[in-house]
Amino acid sequence: MSRRPLRIHHLGRVEYEDGLNLMRLFGEARRAGQVPDTLLVLEHPPVLTLGRAAKPENVTTPPEVLARMGIQLHETNRGGDVTYHGPGQVVAYPIFLLPPERQDVRRFVRDVEESVKRTLAAYGLTGHTVPKWPGVWVGDVERGNVRKVAAIGVHLARWLTSHGVALNVNTNLAHFGLIVPCGIREAGVTSMQRELGRALDFREVAERLAVSFCDVFEGEPEAGVLSLRTVSVAVMREGREGPEALVLRRTAVRGGFWQTVTGRLEGPEAPSEAAAREVLEEVGLAGPVVDLGYRHAFALGEEVPPRLVEEHAFAVRAPAGFTPRLSAVEHDAAEWLPVPAALERLPFAGLRRAVRLAAESLFAERPGTECAPSPTA
Repeated sequence: MSRRPLRIHHLGRVEYEDGLNLMRLFGEARRAGQVPDTLLVLEHPPVLTLGRAAKPENVTTPPEVLARMGIQLHETNRGGDVTYHGPGQVVAYPIFLLPPERQDVRRFVRDVEESVKRTLAAYGLTGHTVPKWPGVWVGDVERGNVRKVAAIGVHLARWLTSHGVALNVNTNLAHFGLIVPCGIREAGVTSMQRELGRALDFREVAERLAVSFCDVFEGEPEAGVLSLRTVSVAVMREGREGPEALVLRRTAVRGGFWQTVTGRLEGPEAPSEAAAREVLEEVGLAGPVVDLGYRHAFALGEEVPPRLVEEHAFAVRAPAGFTPRLSAVEHDAAEWLPVPAALERLPFAGLRRAVRLAAESLFAERPGTECAPSPTA
């Protein structure tokens, strides 16, 4: 029997709200037959997510503490209670339109569990299911000495699947102490790193999980590709009451929203070169940029099927008295805003995170490199 194509997108870091949007857009595309079954494999920044059955008391950390830690809270339509996503955890979202012979919710969940078990087995770990608790576990099931290594929470609508599984690889397990994971107080959480006593190659585990999905769901793998590579640059200055960020309003023709400096990589240029070029072209600031070490993927606009973008974030610190010189083609207004106000103004999660990282990087004990205004043409 021929295997159905299964397209795999390894996306790297994805902001949680961008992940929700990707699932929505790929779901629309899959329903319309514009893409085959699709597996999104990624990693989220620290975030707590609430499933349909979540109990508020299972988030045991006050909102103000979560805010100080930079950990967001999102309600979702997946099954299950509250769980944590964060760096070092492989997240897989199967966007599958189940064929008639697989239209069974319990079978789908078992198959997702089996995909995780096969991945664990490749590293010498034995995964188990526990009838009374969701997810995949390691340890002694008969004696009740089990530890959850993967959380599973899915959503199905007319046999179109979304959400999926989160496998703890090198995850910061201390963050699970912020909640009662999946509402289960009687058992703990673990990671592959803890069980094996060593850190693992994250990309290797992610690829192994994708292969397991293909094997279990009888899919013929094909690699997904990016549509575009871009950069963002947070232009910062020292304000009277702390760091300020420069926000720019796109012209009405280009969307009319507020953003930082952004742009595409042109030809063979390196991301840092593109970032420096865009800052010079868009606001007239010349000089080196600071790499924030933050790359993330998202869908560009509302196109179906979605256009996938990987963006690399940078920052520059403007000298006192610098006045931006706008490109009329790109932007029609600019404002310097304190960081909290800038975060409220910016509509995209990735730009908000980049501004926070820029403030931390440029205004810590070691100030960032200041750039000089470019000569007037």
